[in-house]
Amino acid sequence: MTGAASAVIEALLPRRNYLERSDAYKRKGIAANIDQVLVLAAVEPRASEEFLSRILLIADAAGVNTLLALNKIDLPGADEARARLMLLVGAGHELIEFSARPEHDAAPSAPAILRAKLAGRRTVLCGQSGMGKSSLVNALVPNASAVTGELSSALGSGRHTTTFSRLYHIDSDTTLIDCPGMQEVGIHHLTHADLARGFREFAPYLGHCRFANCRHVHEPDCALRNEVAKGGVAPERLRLFQKLIAEIGV
Repeated sequence: MTGAASAVIEALLPRRNYLERSDAYKRKGIAANIDQVLVLAAVEPRASEEFLSRILLIADAAGVNTLLALNKIDLPGADEARARLMLLVGAGHELIEFSARPEHDAAPSAPAILRAKLAGRRTVLCGQSGMGKSSLVNALVPNASAVTGELSSALGSGRHTTTFSRLYHIDSDTTLIDCPGMQEVGIHHLTHADLARGFREFAPYLGHCRFANCRHVHEPDCALRNEVAKGGVAPERLRLFQKLIAEIGV
């Protein structure tokens, strides 16, 4: 066609990882060839602990490092929000805290906390709507001008302000991929083994059940269920694991 732009694919480069989510019918890619996933929660509105766990699970299954962040810690309720994340911290996930738009100087700002964590890496930013992703992008990326939205007080959640993934260059060696706010994270592409490994606190007990193919649901002499009964593993975490394996039918 006269005047039409054209391009030629010269090579296909191998993927070193691929972050995706899936339901029973299809898979949807999030990003490829990344170094880490920054999973954003906030003091307000309340983040779903199950949502956070699902993001961490698909990242672990893809072999991608994770970083859990709590935003808006200058708001009332920060202690309660932090406490809700302690099960994930106890499972081995690193937690950092800041305010993307601090209302007073005493609150740690996002650039000060995140600069070293993001430097030289390609990071995917994930979180539910209302967690402050756009505000975080604006704080980190000069002239980003990402649109920010007001919270819906009626729904207790944020309005979607990002509708497609966008890559930002923080500097020549550091990039940030802002994903659209997600309310659901499907995990149908994961296996039983993926899920068991993704619950990192289960590791000392896997392989010690009476049956090698133990699903950790109702089998006798299950080392994991025995540890829950003794208080060594949080029962909420085992219940979530059992819910997820039932969801994907493994």
